[in-house]
Amino acid sequence: MSFAKRVLTAALAASAALLLAAPAQADPDIEFADQLHGFGIYGQRDYNAWLGKITCKRLFTGVDGDAYASAKFISLNLARDTSQAQAFQFLGAAIGIYCPEQVSVLQAAAAQ
Repeated sequence: MSFAKRVLTAALAASAALLLAAPAQADPDIEFADQLHGFGIYGQRDYNAWLGKITCKRLFTGVDGDAYASAKFISLNLARDTSQAQAFQFLGAAIGIYCPEQVSVLQAAAAQ
């Protein structure tokens, strides 16, 4: 299995776990920040939440046509040392928390 496919599968699993879990906190931005910290992604909580929400909007409006375009957008807007795996983890967490209806974007990429 290729590296990209493993990362996509992990991102899909992470977002699926979020969809199935009972809400632990009332504030999705805090939950999102906690997820990101688990992936080694830090930064201002408000900025990361904004980026996650914008990512969802870009998927919804078709600006980013697939998970790879979204991950590229994310990596361009996070710290320079952010890995491709972290960009996909960010995407999976954003979809799981802010736009679970977009999970098919991850599923399509993982199926390729």
